[in-house]
This record gives sequence, C-alpha cells and structure tokens, in this order.
Amino acid sequence: MLYCPSDVLRLLRGAGLGLGLGLAVFGAGTAYAQDPLSEGWLLQSEGSALRFQSVKNNAVVEGSSFATFTGAIDAAGVAVVRIATDSVDTKIDLRNVRMRFLFLETFTFPEAVVTVALDPAILADLATQRRMTMALPYTLELHGVTQDRVSDVTVTLITDDMVAISSAGPIPVAAADFNLTEGVTKLQEAAGVSILPFGSVTFDFVFVRNGTDGLGNGTAPVVDIASVQETVVTDASAALEAEGDFDAEACLGRFEILSRAGNINFRSASAVLDASSNALLDNLFDIVTRCPGMALQVGGHTDSDGTDAINMVLSERRAGSVISYLTAKGIAADRLVAQGYGEAVPLWPNDTADNMRRNRRIEFTVISQ
Repeated sequence: MLYCPSDVLRLLRGAGLGLGLGLAVFGAGTAYAQDPLSEGWLLQSEGSALRFQSVKNNAVVEGSSFATFTGAIDAAGVAVVRIATDSVDTKIDLRNVRMRFLFLETFTFPEAVVTVALDPAILADLATQRRMTMALPYTLELHGVTQDRVSDVTVTLITDDMVAISSAGPIPVAAADFNLTEGVTKLQEAAGVSILPFGSVTFDFVFVRNGTDGLGNGTAPVVDIASVQETVVTDASAALEAEGDFDAEACLGRFEILSRAGNINFRSASAVLDASSNALLDNLFDIVTRCPGMALQVGGHTDSDGTDAINMVLSERRAGSVISYLTAKGIAADRLVAQGYGEAVPLWPNDTADNMRRNRRIEFTVISQ
C-alpha cells in the first residue's frame, strides 16, 4: 500500500470531488523529462479526494464526497478516472440512500467517468517550475449524459514519481446538464427542503508512476494500466453503510425512499414489468433481505386514465408482479402483500403527462415488524 508523506497530506487536505477533472499530470521530473508518460501513472485513493457542494434552503452549504474511485494514465497520455456513484457519502446513512436512489439513480448509472487526452508538451516546464495551473479539456460521463468541458487545474510535482492534481477553484455543475433536475425535485420532496439546481465540484488527486512507490523508496509491482482504465467500478464498500441486517429505522427509511424512486415501470396498460425496472428491483430485493423481521405491503397506484374498476384491477396486478419478482428471487411469500389503490390516491393532479406519470407508481409500507 502506498502512502503520501505528511506534507502531501497537508497539501491535499480541504480539496475535493471534481469527478476526476484534474487528471492532467504525469511526472516530468528530471529522471523522466524525456518521457514523462513512460510506464503510465496510477491514481492513489489515499491522499486523494473527490467532493461536491450543494446549497439547501438558499443558505445552507452541504459538503459530500465519493469514497470509491480508480484512475490511471497510460503511456499514450489517455487519462481515465472512474467513480462508483454508489459510494456517495454525506456522512448520514439515509441521506446517502436518498442521493443514490432519488438523485444519482445509481442502480441504473453505477459510475461516472472522466477521460482526458494529455499532451506531454503542456507539462514540459513542470520539472523546473514544480507547480503549474492550466486549462484542461476533458469529457465527463454522468447519469447517462456525456459532455465535453474545460476546467482550470493545478499540477504540483512532488517527486519525480508523484504528482498532485487539483481543481484550481470550484467547478460549477448544473443539474439540468446531466438530466438530474427530476432528481433534485425528488430530493426536495423527500427531505422537505429547497435545493438549488446546481452545485460545485472540487478535487485533489495524487498519481504515482507505475512501478514505483512515488517516494523514491524502491519499486512496486507494475500494474496493467488498460485494465484499470476499462474496469467498471462497482465496489462502493468504502461508502458509509451498515453491514448485514439493517435496524428498524434504516429499513423504514429505505422503504419510504424506494417508494419515491419512480423507477418501477410496466408496459403500457399492462402489469408486465419492463426490463428497465430490474436494477431497482434487485436493490429492493437486497433491502427486503436485510430487513428479515418485516412484512411489507406492496401498493400499486395508477393515473386517472380508464375507469375506476379497470385501474383498481391493474394497480393490484402490478403490485402482484413486483411481489412475483421478489419471491422468484427468494423472498418468502408470506412477507409480502399486494394492495391495489387504482387512481384513488394521486400524489399530483392528473392534469399533465408528467403528473400522470408520477402518479403511476409502486409504494412500500411496512405492515409488521
């Protein structure tokens, strides 16, 4: 395991998430001035940080981070950083769950990816200057959207084999740019607060040259850079969440949040589950499994199209389809009860297509503990 010296930790403390934006470094120390990309570079999670800031109720700034990310720069100068979105960490368990299920929809979009094509010429003077700030073009893939952007980053050469890359200032990110506006609305409704539809990102990354410990203390195993760049990051074990069974508060909170997710879909006028629902249902299965003492009502709701009688039957059949999915995966049938509500309990007036879509939903209610 590689560690940063105390002066590096001091340098990095207080910076943050930047979803990878500052990958632009490969040591240009004296020993490698002629070939700064030789062997490639590896992102070190220890000493690195990825953080973002949001504002609620127009005045309260909240800081969060991502706990799990990997990255590498290959010998051709292609830099890739992958962030496990499930590792979003607000330091509060149920707030993390809201971020995952309501905002980032991590069950569908398990990672964010930053890609940079680096030109060694832009760092030609790093070996003598030791610290440089530059405008860095990059590509960000987040929540199913890919955008090309440019941000200012600061590159600091710590040793010939270790570089720190950080955002030169907060990087603004608008929710609308990445189809996250509805997620903001869901967070507001779930938490009972107002949230500005944009935030800012900061980051500090430490890279070490492949095959070194970065500190001049000897060699380290050479890692397959291509494998690091291509492997999807799904292990978010570094995020805060209890292992094993959840307590009652955690279970109740999760079922309330899943009821707001709105990602269980059916074919039109049918109780047949759409394949797009599977990712959320698999997460639901995991949560039901980890709340073993609880029985659950699965409630189906429709919009106002069609007659009351037809909608009542359809809503109950849709609830039954969710139960069939869970029992097929191993949940005991006696823990689940289907209930149809038809169009009787709308969340919103059925006066727009969007409101009608949101009224078509599946909700989960604990009926015994």
